[in-house]
Amino acid sequence: MKDPRMAKTTSHISRALALGSLAIFVAGCNTDMWRQPRHEPLDASEFFADGAANRPLVPGSIPRGHLREDAPFFTGIQDGHWVDKLPMPVTADLIKRGQDRFRIYCTPCHGQLGDGNGMISKRGFALRRPPGNYHTDRLRKMPVGHFYDVITNGYGAMYSYASRIEPQDRWAVVAYIRALQLSQNATPADADPVELEKSTHPAPAEAASGEGAKSEG
Repeated sequence: MKDPRMAKTTSHISRALALGSLAIFVAGCNTDMWRQPRHEPLDASEFFADGAANRPLVPGSIPRGHLREDAPFFTGIQDGHWVDKLPMPVTADLIKRGQDRFRIYCTPCHGQLGDGNGMISKRGFALRRPPGNYHTDRLRKMPVGHFYDVITNGYGAMYSYASRIEPQDRWAVVAYIRALQLSQNATPADADPVELEKSTHPAPAEAASGEGAKSEG
């Protein structure tokens, strides 16, 4: 059997420890930390010679994870010239991604076909300066690096989309622009021979109807 006096003593000790911990916690909860002298962002300061509290970035510093060693990929330029080949494999997924980004950011001015006949153009923007038509001889012959550079830095009345479209997606848009150009300026020589044969020499209608009649019987 437990001694009641021992249990009572243990209870008093536990209560004393709890009260002591609470006292330490309350003593630590004061307003000194957030009332100490400090500068809010963009405050003026007499401490620095330029009068500003915020300090400029160290020249040449690069945020962690943003080292851009692949200049052609991040600029579209190599040896002072626009690159003429996409710096990644052109896949169906890349073109689909480019189509998605193109429809969001580019169609308002350039239109679904890239012919410069988007809704903004139809509503008067073309009176100031017509949006680019990708199907002109000049732009069909333009290296892909040019389109990447325009998305990154803007061109004429078009502002930069660098803050909206990441580098990988810019190349996806460029790939889709090339697909649009091919779709509107393709020749039979550009088609797959098997698919071209199917389109130019379809199966006779009589044979197709005959097969249908047999299957129905």
